[in-house]
Amino acid sequence: MSYPGAILPGVDIDAFWRLIEESRAATVDQDQRAEWLTDRLARMPTVDIEDFQIHLDVVRQRVDTWHMWGAADRIRHGLCSDDGFWYFQCWLVGLGREQFERVAVDPDLLAEVPLVQQLVGRRLSELSDDEWPAWELLDCVADEAHERAIARADALDDALEARGHLLRQSSPDPQDEQWNFRDQGEMARRYPRLSRMFPMSGR
Repeated sequence: MSYPGAILPGVDIDAFWRLIEESRAATVDQDQRAEWLTDRLARMPTVDIEDFQIHLDVVRQRVDTWHMWGAADRIRHGLCSDDGFWYFQCWLVGLGREQFERVAVDPDLLAEVPLVQQLVGRRLSELSDDEWPAWELLDCVADEAHERAIARADALDDALEARGHLLRQSSPDPQDEQWNFRDQGEMARRYPRLSRMFPMSGR
């Protein structure tokens, strides 16, 4: 694969989202998309790689909530583990800025996302890796790019800590009120559209 285009001169939040969206336009699956991002970042100054990771951490913190976890659990037919939700957050980022901003405010608006609509009425076992609502590799692209750039593994965390960035996590840590995802009345109240699209009997 080739990766045409100029290297971005710095990664502010707008550049972060451009990279996310350009990666989707330039590739055909999640593996290629992650490699596109890794290659692009590896050719940038290391401070820009750090910026990318900082933006990713800050952005995903907005959807690291029990309210979003409940929506993910409904879409995944009641099978959304810690890891599942962690990579669901990456998948949300991969939707792009416009869709991310909408669902971050109201997770029930995931019902309008075409990639979610494709899942209706289908068994989980029928889904390909790219249809599954998770993007694990996005969690690794900055680490891999940083390692390629400086030829040393595991240095990104040290660089982020030196910059005072302490938000990096490896699993969900919601700070809003936890609630029971098996409470069907509460599910229907919080996610009326998703509850109709993904009834628990369809597990």
